[in-house]
Order: sequence, then C-alpha cells, then structure tokens
Amino acid sequence: MIETLEALCGLMRQDGAELIYTKKLSPNDNSKNQVYLGGDFSVLNILPHGAVETDETEMAGSVRHRAKAPVEFYWMDEEGKYDAPNCQLILYPKYPEVRMSGFLKGCRNAPGDVMRVRDEGRVLFLGVTRDGRVLGYAAAANSSLAKAVYAQDFWEETGVFLKIPTLLGEADTRSRLIDTLTAIYRKHWIPSQKIGSDGLPHPYMARNGGGYTLESELGISPNGYAEPDYLGWEIKQYGVNDFETFKAKTPVTLMTPEPTGGCYRENGVIEFLRRYGYADKSGKPDRINFGGIYACNKAAHAETGLKLRMVGYDPEKSKITDMNGGIALLDQKDDLAALWKYSGIIEHWNRKHAQAAYIPSLFRNPPPEYSYGPKILLCEKTDLTLFLQAVADGVVYYDPGIKLEKASTDRPVAKKRSQFRIRHIDLTQMYHQSEIVELEVQ
Repeated sequence: MIETLEALCGLMRQDGAELIYTKKLSPNDNSKNQVYLGGDFSVLNILPHGAVETDETEMAGSVRHRAKAPVEFYWMDEEGKYDAPNCQLILYPKYPEVRMSGFLKGCRNAPGDVMRVRDEGRVLFLGVTRDGRVLGYAAAANSSLAKAVYAQDFWEETGVFLKIPTLLGEADTRSRLIDTLTAIYRKHWIPSQKIGSDGLPHPYMARNGGGYTLESELGISPNGYAEPDYLGWEIKQYGVNDFETFKAKTPVTLMTPEPTGGCYRENGVIEFLRRYGYADKSGKPDRINFGGIYACNKAAHAETGLKLRMVGYDPEKSKITDMNGGIALLDQKDDLAALWKYSGIIEHWNRKHAQAAYIPSLFRNPPPEYSYGPKILLCEKTDLTLFLQAVADGVVYYDPGIKLEKASTDRPVAKKRSQFRIRHIDLTQMYHQSEIVELEVQ
C-alpha cells in the first residue's frame, strides 16, 4: 500500500506522468454509476483519449445521443501497473456532461474494493503522460493518502480535479509562469533563435522566429505535439505593432481540421473545388481557388454560393442535439458541401490545453530580434461548448485557403488549408476564466 503523496507522485512520474490530478469521489462515483468528470466538456482538454464514436440507444421511446472515446488507462500500485482495456469516456451532449466507465472491467489487480463502493471520502489520482496514457490510483476513505488530499487548501482547481504540484510544496504553475515571463520581458531585445536537434539555441533568420525565440527562452524544444507547453500551459506568441494598444497583427487559428463529411469528403477536394471554387483573381493561369470568410451569422458567400451553419445544434440552449451533425458548409439547395462532424471536432479540440498564455511580441531587423510583454493574457478552463457556441454566434469563422493548380491537366495539384479562426480580441470567449497580467518592470 502506498502511504504518502510523495511516494505516489514519485511512482507516477517514474512511469512518465507529467501532470497529476486528484478527485474527491462522491458516493455516486463508482463502477456502477461511472465516475463524474464534469458538467461540460472541459475534461477533454485534461485527459487524453482516442477516437470519438457516436452511440445512439433508444430508451422509453426516445433516442439518447452520446459519444464514447477510449482511454489508454492503467491502474497502479507499488508492484507495477495494470492495463484497464475497457476504460472509456462517455460524453452526454444534451446535458452536457462527461463520465468515465469500464475502468475495472478486464483489469487484473484493479482497485474494486475502492471503486465499487459508495463510501464518502475516497480519492482518485490520475497521472497524465505526454504520450497520452492515464495512470490511476484509488485511495480508500480511511487511508493516509485520502486524508492528505482533504488536508490541502492551496492546490489549483481544474474542473472537478485538484492539480498536484510537480514538487509538493512549490509555487503554483501560474506564479512560476509569470515569474519566468517577467524575466524574459526584462531582457528587452532578444536575438532570433531556435533550439536545434542538439538541444541548444541557434540563430534563426526567417521572419517567423517569434514563437521559436520565446520557446528557446523557455527551454522548450520543437517537437511533434500540437502546441508548445511550459508547466502545462499552452504558449501562444503573437505579433503586435506596439506595446500600447497590443492589437494583434493576425487573427488566432483555433484548429485546422479537414472535413469529415459532405461533397469534400465523399467526392474529394478536387471535385469540391471544381464545383464550388472560382478562377484565381490575380490572374494566375489554370488555378481554381476556394477562400473567403464563412460565419454562421453571414449570408452565402458571393463567389462560392456556400454558407456556414450548425446542423444538430441548439444555439438557445448551447447544446448538441444530434451527434451525427456538425459544422456545415451548405450550398444553395442546402446540400452538404462540407461537414465537420461533432465527433471529429471533439478529437481536434482535446489537443488544446486547458490553460493558455498569450504573449505579445515586437520585431525589429537587422539583426532579427524580438521583445516580449509587458502584458500577457492568461486563459484557463477552455471548453468545447464555448467553441461551438462561438461558431453559432459567428465569433469563430471558417477561413479556408484551398486551391487547385494545373486544373485543366491530367494531374491537377490540390493544396488544402481548412482553418477556424477568431479575432484576438474575442479570445476570452473560448475560456471560462481569463486575466490580463501586467509584468513588473525592474
């Protein structure tokens, strides 16, 4: 039996856990009733999961829509870890809420004595690894681990979880992030650089060095993950013209998913472009473009005849009503030109961090240098439901850059770029909590 928080966290970190959370279990949090993970979809940005599949069951004459996503889950004890092959997240969009089920089924040495009962005071620990695994440990109500959790007053709250510090007793990640960004701001102009494969910073001459230079100062090596993170915070640098207005030069790209339905998916991007695209306006020969701004509060686009709408969504209640629907591009006959199904959007959204820091930067040249700060935007508790409502309200819009070159030849070349964007000034609508922090000048 594991007796202390230090011992448990040490074991989880040995197996790759970079973030560790704990949840105080209610009587209904058990294997029969599932474990409640929140009254929104914010947990999807905390717990990694696999492909989302829709599920419809008929109960009492009505159809219940929900979605399921597998979790690579392992129970731990002092002897090792044990695969829970049937663990999954259950998403109920009409409430909305998320629960976890199947965490005991088929698992050798699973803590059934803790997770099958309704005892008040039980505690669940979850460790999240960078490669998408979830490590679990359940502590009984009378255990020293459960008592240690209930004795804590200062751990960060993240949805239904408490976040355990990397080193017990250290400052919270928010304070540490602010201290680090303050030190970077006080450096003023920093030469453009990028961390190389050798782990060392090297001069970087291209104009897109703002993010790389900030990552270098934070000690973040470029990798294949969606966004760089520091202490669990997603780091987003954006260029401005001055530190007075902090007006961003470009909008923020929230996600870049390819359509999962409609003509685009069923007939291919080339047929989609031939049907809805238009000749290049700058006169480039034999090229078909598909661009423009598409928002749910706007009429059909003049060039393409397509409009953006939400299918299977109730904007008044901010709820999905049909998991088979999604964000749609409709033509003049209301046929589906392209569809981003809700299940696919959920998978893309879970790549976002629950916490994000937006840092402004100035650029000057030569030589290429960047300056960061002095005001940063800290956003916490993102949620898919906020994104969907922002799309329905026209705040988030579709801004494609798709083209077909050598269109009349036997070998046309299609270039894809589907992106959903938002103005920087509207970013806070993507989070339940946000704050502008002024960094201290020496």
